[in-house]
Amino acid sequence: MPDRSMKGVYPILSAPINEKGQLVVEDLERQVEWIIGKGVHGVGIAVATEIYKFTEEERDLILSTVVRVNDGRVKVVMNTGAEGTDQAIFLSKRAEELGADALMIRPTSFIPVPTSENIDYFVQIAESVSLPIFLQDQGTAVVPPAMAVECAKRHENLCYIKVETPPTIPRMGETQKLAEGSGLILFGGAGGAFAIEEFRRGSVGTMPGSTLPDMFVRVWDLFQAGDEDAAEAEMQRHGPLIQVLAQGQGLAGWVYKHIMVRRGVFSPGSDFARHPALKPDAQQYVEIDRILEELDLIGQ
Repeated sequence: MPDRSMKGVYPILSAPINEKGQLVVEDLERQVEWIIGKGVHGVGIAVATEIYKFTEEERDLILSTVVRVNDGRVKVVMNTGAEGTDQAIFLSKRAEELGADALMIRPTSFIPVPTSENIDYFVQIAESVSLPIFLQDQGTAVVPPAMAVECAKRHENLCYIKVETPPTIPRMGETQKLAEGSGLILFGGAGGAFAIEEFRRGSVGTMPGSTLPDMFVRVWDLFQAGDEDAAEAEMQRHGPLIQVLAQGQGLAGWVYKHIMVRRGVFSPGSDFARHPALKPDAQQYVEIDRILEELDLIGQ
């Protein structure tokens, strides 16, 4: 029986990269310790980690480093999606070998295929491992609610979904209604921008970016305690920064890492993104720093 207990705040880690495009392992280790220290319930290695831009050897290094530093304290979710079933099975088995607690997989999207083919894709992967799997529903690779429910019925490992197709609020509500009785467990994503609204519609957790784990843990704790007003106030106070973070992944990678440097987690110079990735202009960095100063997040 797969682990169905996962819930709470699962930030997606950022990959510290230097000017030469190399992974800075020491900063990755520091990030894991920092995020766990903020009280999160799990961590993810996924699209916001730029995992799709790394070689298999580098992917193994990232996952094995996170698993080693984590040492079983929180759950580790690894993205193992691919455009071919055999490749996704290979990556999924490797993630299980290296100690991942769960997998996260998008449907194939490069070449359109019938829904039945993507369901079969997920089922074949699920049959190859013993880990629970998060179906990742994104705007560019959608997992419609009915498809997610069918996947959950077809294999017990297909028991989570990360809902990210915008607009996420009605998407979460529709998924909750169709998933009733199916065993499918709902998480939110998309930077956590609508985490509270998603909690109200059946989400048991959120997968934001790496930069605000402490804020999202406070929001989660307040919501779980029944103080929705205080949870909303916390989100609203960080609204300008959440808005900055809600940009396209190409730009967001640079933004995430700049904030991680400013918060004292990454070393200066570990804030490069893997190419291709649109870099913010100098003025945007000034604007981001101003928001961080207003929120008293510099060095925190």
